Amino acid sequence: MADQDRIDGYANALFEVARVEGSMTSVENELFAFSQALQSSDELRSTLTDAAVPVERRQGVVQDLLGERASPVTANLVAFVVGAGRARDLPAIIERLVARAAEAKDKVVAEVRTAIPLTDDQRERLAASLDRATGKSVEIKSIVDPTVLGGVLATIGDSVIDGTVRSRLDQLREQITGTRND
Repeated sequence: MADQDRIDGYANALFEVARVEGSMTSVENELFAFSQALQSSDELRSTLTDAAVPVERRQGVVQDLLGERASPVTANLVAFVVGAGRARDLPAIIERLVARAAEAKDKVVAEVRTAIPLTDDQRERLAASLDRATGKSVEIKSIVDPTVLGGVLATIGDSVIDGTVRSRLDQLREQITGTRND
């Protein structure tokens, strides 16, 4: 429970800084993108979490990586967490911050995985469909995932809506053969 309290504390602190700076939406989106990059790169994760690498060097990696791609607020928030030795917790901290930001807007977060980036029109239509399916206002956080062959995999809290091509093929196979392919 102490770990969750610490994660919540960091998420709340980052949320408040972004709110006070008046850049919540951009910081939230940039942090989410950084979290996805961190989770998909073993080398980055290893560098930022390695206590043998000096803190200044780890923070320098963050600044090099985010300097031109994100706002100074986002880069400084990530560097702060890394400097505090909590880089390993960054994905959980950012997940909690994103959820809190959505709650502040009376929305829930839908993590949506697709094979290719969604257009603005596709995001709007998907959000409307998920709003109807869940009965809640949904904010989409999109992840391009090459393992998704086609379609959409949406996760909202503990609920998963699997509209991927793979899922549809598995359902078809099950109907034809009567067996599952898990």
